[in-house]
Amino acid sequence: MNTNRSFLLPLATAAAMLILPAVISAQTPPAQQKPAAAAPAQAKPQQVQQPTATPAPAKPQPAAAKPAAKPDTPAPAAAIANAKPMLLGQYDNWGAYWAAPGGHKVCFAVARPHGGQSNAATRPRYLFVTSRPMDKVKDEVSIIVGAPFKSNSDATVAVGAVNFAMVTQADGAWIKNTPDETRLIEAMRKGADLVLKGTTERGAQSADTFSLKGLAQALDRVARECK
Repeated sequence: MNTNRSFLLPLATAAAMLILPAVISAQTPPAQQKPAAAAPAQAKPQQVQQPTATPAPAKPQPAAAKPAAKPDTPAPAAAIANAKPMLLGQYDNWGAYWAAPGGHKVCFAVARPHGGQSNAATRPRYLFVTSRPMDKVKDEVSIIVGAPFKSNSDATVAVGAVNFAMVTQADGAWIKNTPDETRLIEAMRKGADLVLKGTTERGAQSADTFSLKGLAQALDRVARECK
């Protein structure tokens, strides 16, 4: 959970769109799913489809002494686009994956919302928890929403009665105060739901609810893969 982030916000939404088939198949009845490779022993016997996507988005690199910042200078998109995440296991609402864009291993847990609303949402929405060993990043929380946030606005996530401030940029949200990320992960591991609230670029209030069932197991699997 440090500030060395290597991926690019402009590619985040495209990455989420590509991973959509895998996440949807993980949440459809078993009779409609294709067989998948063997999952870890602790995973529930739920069948999922192998993804053909790029990994989760990362928080924009902050400028000096500011939690919110612009993304890094763009890098060649091919290095990210060629990464093909592999499923590690499906745990209720959460899938665990690994990929190696540019030869650097990345692992992440991902889920889609099960309730709430995103006003004027036109794209899929995702909650990621990502680890990038090379950057010494562990359990970085990021969220992709269906409609861009209002410029220079903050959002909040709530797990039970505990609230956390989120910094936003375009259609992405990250924890605003990095030291709070450990507390957020601890709350997510123990909680039932996470609710993201923000303001869209049109001034509408949006809310998305993500089930946290299966997250702890998915994070444990990610931790074993990306040590």
